[in-house]
Amino acid sequence: MSSPNLHPMINVAIKAARAAGAIINRAALDVESVRVSQKQVNDFVTEVDQAAEQAIIDILLAAYPGHAIWAEESGRTQGAQDSDYVWIIDPLDGTTNFIHGLPIYCVSIALAVKGRVEQAVVYDPTRNDLFTATRGRGAFMNDRRLRVSKRVRLQECLISTGFPFRPGDDFKTYLSMMSEVMQRSAGLRRPGAAALDLAYVAAGFTDAFFETGLQPWDVAAGSLLVTEAGGLVGNLTGEADFLEQKECLAGSPRIYGLLVALLGKYSKFASAADKALAQAAAANLPGPLPAPDLNPK
Repeated sequence: MSSPNLHPMINVAIKAARAAGAIINRAALDVESVRVSQKQVNDFVTEVDQAAEQAIIDILLAAYPGHAIWAEESGRTQGAQDSDYVWIIDPLDGTTNFIHGLPIYCVSIALAVKGRVEQAVVYDPTRNDLFTATRGRGAFMNDRRLRVSKRVRLQECLISTGFPFRPGDDFKTYLSMMSEVMQRSAGLRRPGAAALDLAYVAAGFTDAFFETGLQPWDVAAGSLLVTEAGGLVGNLTGEADFLEQKECLAGSPRIYGLLVALLGKYSKFASAADKALAQAAAANLPGPLPAPDLNPK
């Protein structure tokens, strides 16, 4: 397949993502020497996050000095903060994986124009996989056009998620959500990098993704990959304006709808009526598959 016709801003973002990826790959050769600190309990930051983020910002602002920056580690401190063009950056999504030597992490860069994500890059430096999307032009992994999974039965689907890990997280509710999905799907996975989770939904490697507690830089780029690959993204009740709501649900259209019916009642945005409707819809979903008879007569 021929290479996608890339938007000029995507080319700059790719350059920035690859520069960050090179910093991450060099550090991964001796990860035990990387300095690590905690922003809060179980929420880590390393000198690699900071160096990668600054490399991204330097490249983006050199090309677009009039644009704004919204980055995980430095916040909104650089660029022209009154601009309609805002680069949303996670320089190393999956820091906990990185500091343990688990090679599941990525660089995530998105460009929002007047609040809507228009460009997206997710780069996996360990596999040299580059995911890109421009609104209206489709999503790609390297040179391959992406489409979400065609599965329509939840029992056949592989679902990814993220587990709660911060003090104060609602562990009881999350366990209930996991129980609902685990009993009705082919499997539940927790890779540990939300941007890659969304990229994998776009690629059809998984059928859906859900998580709470996420920040805009975790999901901005990945959300455009999913929608440009034919999927849907929103909060747990199915509302599309989710970016700053700390809830994310993504999947192929059919599976997305089934998961809204299943998980919508757990959303902090669900009204009593929404919860009642979700419970009624969930009651009509197939339950756990029966265990096979291992001793047939």
